[in-house]
Amino acid sequence: MVEEMNNEMADVKTFSVGEIVKGTVTKVEDKQAYVNVGYKLDGIIPISELSSLHVEKVSDVLQEGQEVELKVIKSTDEELVLSKKAVAAERAWETMVDKLATGETFEAEVADVVKGGLVVDVGVRGFIPASLVERHFVEDFSDYKGKSLRLKVIEMDKEKNKLILSQRAVLDEEAKEKKQKTLSDIKPGDVLEGTVQRLTDFGAFVDIGGVDGLVHISQLAHHHVESPSEVINEGDVVKVKVLGVDPDNERISLSIKETLPGPWEAVEGKIKQGDVVEGVVKRLVSFGAFIEVVPGVEGLVHISQIANKHIGTPGEVLKEGESVKAKVLDINLADKRISLSIRALEEEQAAKLENEVKKEYQKEEDSAGFSLGDVIGDQLKKYKG
Repeated sequence: MVEEMNNEMADVKTFSVGEIVKGTVTKVEDKQAYVNVGYKLDGIIPISELSSLHVEKVSDVLQEGQEVELKVIKSTDEELVLSKKAVAAERAWETMVDKLATGETFEAEVADVVKGGLVVDVGVRGFIPASLVERHFVEDFSDYKGKSLRLKVIEMDKEKNKLILSQRAVLDEEAKEKKQKTLSDIKPGDVLEGTVQRLTDFGAFVDIGGVDGLVHISQLAHHHVESPSEVINEGDVVKVKVLGVDPDNERISLSIKETLPGPWEAVEGKIKQGDVVEGVVKRLVSFGAFIEVVPGVEGLVHISQIANKHIGTPGEVLKEGESVKAKVLDINLADKRISLSIRALEEEQAAKLENEVKKEYQKEEDSAGFSLGDVIGDQLKKYKG
């Protein structure tokens, strides 16, 4: 009998603190679990030793019959206390050291959203500061819980149980690679599609695949643009032509104007000889005035066609910025020239008025004894200088 008891006792394992053991979960309670590891009594895993993160109840982590690997944290004849998180943490720190050294990217699910950032469980508690989650500002992180993120180790201190992770580092690296590829792939003359990122006084920055190119204000449209917001908005998707690429300084010059139909193409078939057009006096010169009839298209009113009377300079009758109507005398799209006349329009208006009044008073003139000139003379003076 004594020999049998000695044999049984010899079969019972003994454990030392810090030892790693394997066992099977035999019972799960709210705050602890019991595990058979071959000891004379079942070992206990307190709820606090299940995970590096907070656990509401043991059944959220363990089930009866589950095989687990544990670390002995207390061993006496009366009690064997085990830790699941200690094993996970030990291996996690080793893994994180390697990932920090190599810069390896790994995935982890967001376990909790806390003040200042996000928490993940990678065997130890990992913290992602809010500023290291995305490349852009995020106001509300509530939707991130349960989301899988791609991460890099940024900083770690095992003694202080500190592990700082970053998804932004992954995104920044990808953006840099994409930018370098774009810079090496594109060449002057390419026509691409991009998104307007921001406007400045001197132009617009357009994202054309991970890199922003500048569309100078002079390249936004065929006509003169005072402010980029007149013709473009942030978020607009636009076509641009590459004017120049400087890979060393990561600069790209773009043009929206070069992708648009020229202003003279736009007026083809819309303005013809004999039409009356309205425009703005853009420039006064000694021999006449240039009138912008559509953005980017100017016609010339020769000084002889400005008024029905002789004038020394165009400035006697016109001023820059003034809106005027004129008749198209000739249009030559090939040479990009339009000849206009204010005088011809005024003469036509005078003739029309004279005919209308003449018809109205023709009968009265024969019977009343006054002339047509007496009736309409004053009205014609303004047209006939």
